[in-house]
Amino acid sequence: MTSHLSKSGSVVIVGGGFGGLTTALSLSSCKERPSIILIEPRPRFVFSPFLFELLSEELEPWEVAPSYRSLLASKGIVLINQFAEHIDLEKKLVITSCGEVINYSQLVISTGSKVDNLQVEGVEDYALVFQKYEDVQIIKELIHSLNMNQLPNKNIVIIGGGPSGVELACKIADLLEDRCLVHLIELQDRVLHNGKSFNQEQIEKALRKRSVRLHLNSRVLKIAPNSVEIQNVIEENTESYCLNFAGLIWTAGVKASLPFGLPESVLKDGRVLINSKQQLIRHENVFSIGDVALDIDQSFPRTAQVAMQEGEHLAKNLLAQRKDQELVPFKYIDHGEMLSMGIGEATITGMGLTISGSLAFQLRRMTYLSKFPNLTLSVKSAGSWLLGYGKKLF
Repeated sequence: MTSHLSKSGSVVIVGGGFGGLTTALSLSSCKERPSIILIEPRPRFVFSPFLFELLSEELEPWEVAPSYRSLLASKGIVLINQFAEHIDLEKKLVITSCGEVINYSQLVISTGSKVDNLQVEGVEDYALVFQKYEDVQIIKELIHSLNMNQLPNKNIVIIGGGPSGVELACKIADLLEDRCLVHLIELQDRVLHNGKSFNQEQIEKALRKRSVRLHLNSRVLKIAPNSVEIQNVIEENTESYCLNFAGLIWTAGVKASLPFGLPESVLKDGRVLINSKQQLIRHENVFSIGDVALDIDQSFPRTAQVAMQEGEHLAKNLLAQRKDQELVPFKYIDHGEMLSMGIGEATITGMGLTISGSLAFQLRRMTYLSKFPNLTLSVKSAGSWLLGYGKKLF
């Protein structure tokens, strides 16, 4: 039990990604909601599965990246637009980047992930990424320059054939004119290595259809200003080769984004150690979810689907703890996998479906709209989409 827990103190949530925001909104909808403080430095929440549709202008910015102010309006949640500079678990406080000291009775660490360069030389200096709202405009400008013949090299290279890499490759290939090439480099023997088999097959077909050049079983050795050095990992004694590019996008790895101040005793493999009830080891009033958390009893994929389920469950556990009730272990329910496959197409394995093409694209969009963290925004976006789709039909 938690006899030392202050029942009147605040729940402080550090990080407003899928897990943190879902936790805050789920708590705010409860009758006996506690004081809720969300610490998040970004002005906008980014619904990352739709960043690809923002790149292709199939969706509007307000649909993909609404402001936190609009999402939290009238929810009774205090938003602090600052970084959590330091966390002191012993004194139960968080110090922000502006020096504000915030006390908590319960703390949630949900600071997500950041790019992992996997110790490849040149990633930080010469690679673009596709994680943030601002990244979309940078890649849009690159595509525009290529299509307007403003760049001498006509290659775009994408490193990493996981979900983000393949979705980005299909979308960019659709946006580029035929004389521009997309190269996709993957260390494994096939793209979407850990994906559902049906989705793997559909993605491979989509990449072939768009003439995306695949470099499988290939390791990136070094990235230079306008070229990348690659080596095949299967064939022995093969010489590396260089591929020139106008732009290179890194989607090959992420790692936990840890806040400062956490002791080594609660960390493992660069992540925060938690039990199945989402509590930090030896700190029962501190919780962690999402990409930054490492459950000692079970493992989950690092996806938005997992983080949102964790957030909903954590809200219940936070309230249960405040009432001295038993906490319940988190159980993940896999609802399947949905991937964009270029403009107007997607592939879905889940919800009793295996489907690809334009219908899958529509189902994917409507399914994600139902998961938006704000119902009003979901309804508004759905109405915008239906009107736009009706115009295409008629």
